[in-house]
Amino acid sequence: MRALVVVGLLGVLALAFVVTAIVRDSQGNAGTAQGCPDGWPLADLALRETKDVKINVFNATDEPGRAGAVADDFRNRKFQVQKVGNAPKGIDDVAVLRYGPKGVGSAHLLQAYFLNNAEPDYDEKRTDDTVDVVLGNSFQQLATTTEVNQSLGDLGAPEAPKGSCPSPPADK
Repeated sequence: MRALVVVGLLGVLALAFVVTAIVRDSQGNAGTAQGCPDGWPLADLALRETKDVKINVFNATDEPGRAGAVADDFRNRKFQVQKVGNAPKGIDDVAVLRYGPKGVGSAHLLQAYFLNNAEPDYDEKRTDDTVDVVLGNSFQQLATTTEVNQSLGDLGAPEAPKGSCPSPPADK
């Protein structure tokens, strides 16, 4: 009988400890905009499906028509290609991804299509969710589906760029 009383008392104490820990949890708002300094933009970190990602494709290489061919590749992968054109030449990187706070998650996905070799160019003042893909001289081709999936695993979850805060997750 004494053992049952001790076990019952331990169970009540454990329950009280768990309830206290949950009530006092200071990480309940982790990953949300609470505590974000005034004026900092909220970065949308949601990974989108390709059909929901809007992009502009620009050619900064010496090869004419490169943007059009790559835009077609992106269209075949179900991206929403908005604009296709030329950019000032002189980019030696594989690509440059230009985006604002609303395009952080989309840029993260696009980074996988360049095997994490695209240079990010975050602009906190940009207000749209479109990502500009500027092709550079080192660009060869977009990654395959398998390579994209592996690259996404290597990249991990999107993070808010410096000077921004993660936006709260959207309610579903």
